[in-house]
Amino acid sequence: MSIAPTALPIGISGIEKRFGGVSVLRDLSLDVAAGEFLTLLGPSGSGKTTLLMILAGFVRANAGSIKVGGEEIIAMPPHRRNIGMVFQNYALFPHMNVFHNIAFPLKQRRVSASETAERVEKALDLVQLKGLGERRVDQLSGGQRQRVALARAIVFEPRIVLMDEPLSALDKSLREHMQIELRNLHRRLGMTTVYVTHDQREAITMSDRIAVMNAGCIEQIDRPEVLYAAPKTRFVAGFIGDSNFIPVESRNGSVWYEDRKIRMTSAAPAAGCHLMVVRPEKLRLVADAPPAGSVNVIPATVGDVIY
Repeated sequence: MSIAPTALPIGISGIEKRFGGVSVLRDLSLDVAAGEFLTLLGPSGSGKTTLLMILAGFVRANAGSIKVGGEEIIAMPPHRRNIGMVFQNYALFPHMNVFHNIAFPLKQRRVSASETAERVEKALDLVQLKGLGERRVDQLSGGQRQRVALARAIVFEPRIVLMDEPLSALDKSLREHMQIELRNLHRRLGMTTVYVTHDQREAITMSDRIAVMNAGCIEQIDRPEVLYAAPKTRFVAGFIGDSNFIPVESRNGSVWYEDRKIRMTSAAPAAGCHLMVVRPEKLRLVADAPPAGSVNVIPATVGDVIY
């Protein structure tokens, strides 16, 4: 027996959600490929957690469609969606030991005792908790509790797995370690996974693609390296990595900063005023006047130094 369900694609189309008169999600659409690890990334209030809760069935959308493997689930109750969920606070049962916490979704599905034991042991092995089945939850570290929650989410072979900032309560060192563990587990199991975080480093480390959300909309969805190297909006450029924004003007097929022509590696944009995004690693400070004929040189003053 192995915990390796068939990965299914997710199709989200025209999702809208309003709380009173406030629009939280606005005609939002995206597709998640079978077996993909997609992260919803954005600041607080961007709508990422609301979208995840709609996927899980805990929040009802005002409009739109969600299909998993081609099956419409928008009106389906949560318990029928066969979705694994890892919550921010883990939501473990304090009166149950590790084994029974992980076995809970199997018990609800009336899986036989022998198969339950086999599946739980396999899940414990996958999350590196073998031999800890009899331990109480309050005897576990934060990282171990996170692993128990993950094992419970995958033990019943869900169609997809949803994760709502599951690493946010961990310290920095353990959080970074668990990012790699989660990524490796996803590669072994191949489950379609939708992950929510506000931490850009976490998203970049773990994701096949990232959907950057802002004010209920997706600003851009792409591979991490593309989001960093070729942001399509000012919000994405400012949210992913560190950026320097330089006002420039495009005219006569060239880009200018004040009276200085900027040499571009691509065609100049349409005529008008634009913002040029320069990443810190692309800058080089020089104290002396540059040699004659130097390109892309801008005078600057060092205002402060932070070690």
